[in-house]
Amino acid sequence: MLHLFKRRTESTDTQSAEKPSWLTRLKQGLKKTRTQFSEGLGHLIFGKKTIDQNLLDEIETFLLTADVGLPTTELIIARLTEQVARKQLTDARALWEQLQKQLYELLYVCEQPLKLDAQAKPYVILVLGVNGVGKTTSIGKLAWYFSKDHKRVLLAAGDTFRAAAIEQLQIWSQRTQVPLIAQHQGADSASVIYDALQAARARGMDVLIADTAGRLHTKDNLMHELQKIKRVLARIDAQAPHEILLVLDASMGQNTLMQAEQFHQALQVTGIALTKLDGTAKGGIIFEVARRLRIPIRFIGVGEDLDDLRPFTAREFIDALFGNDLAGI
Repeated sequence: MLHLFKRRTESTDTQSAEKPSWLTRLKQGLKKTRTQFSEGLGHLIFGKKTIDQNLLDEIETFLLTADVGLPTTELIIARLTEQVARKQLTDARALWEQLQKQLYELLYVCEQPLKLDAQAKPYVILVLGVNGVGKTTSIGKLAWYFSKDHKRVLLAAGDTFRAAAIEQLQIWSQRTQVPLIAQHQGADSASVIYDALQAARARGMDVLIADTAGRLHTKDNLMHELQKIKRVLARIDAQAPHEILLVLDASMGQNTLMQAEQFHQALQVTGIALTKLDGTAKGGIIFEVARRLRIPIRFIGVGEDLDDLRPFTAREFIDALFGNDLAGI
């Protein structure tokens, strides 16, 4: 795995110019969580003269405080303990670097950017998530993201249950200048998305992004409704939806895992968008999500601007989280 740590070079001047601005926003967005990692752990590790069990216990506490999760934290500490016993970690710098590498390896497994299949036209993205996780906002930002890439995008207001959900998506439609297919509140969600797919095909759209209801994930009727949508889409395109994207709120901590498991069991989620990382000091939940679910993390969100939902890159995340290059990566 260590060869994966070689810093990737940008292939164009444009990419090189864009990366620092995004990294700057990412660092700012992760400020609360970074306080736990780079400042809290940094002061702890570099403030000790020796690496012993007491130090490892304190590192464990820090990771748990950042909501990394008990199973993932125990795995990290067990590996560090083994390396200390083998005399592989003899000073603070070595320990600091190894901790970053372990965290990176957890995330790298789930670093799989969403790639549209050119043969699927439109490429259907079904967006799931409970109310309040930032689902509608993420859809608007996704529409902007694909539009900037010169893709023709259509939105479907499939959340016909929640009051104002259609109106909110209409606002995003206007803001991003992406057309929207919608019906009245209370309409059948599967019917709305079915009509949207037909319209997308007729108009030659590249991408269809469909919103869905977000009632409590413990409600069986919601899961049945989502499964119905999936079946209805398959009547037009047997491969649709091509992406089932689950939006999770990082600030909800361990509850995100329960949500993800419920949705994944019902619909086989193919990707995750982790939002609101800028509003929590417990962004460490991303490591538990990666280790436990092994579902590709497609996007992360760290702000309110249109460009603040970006494809997830493990290297950038670790750089922003620790805010330094001490690992010599």
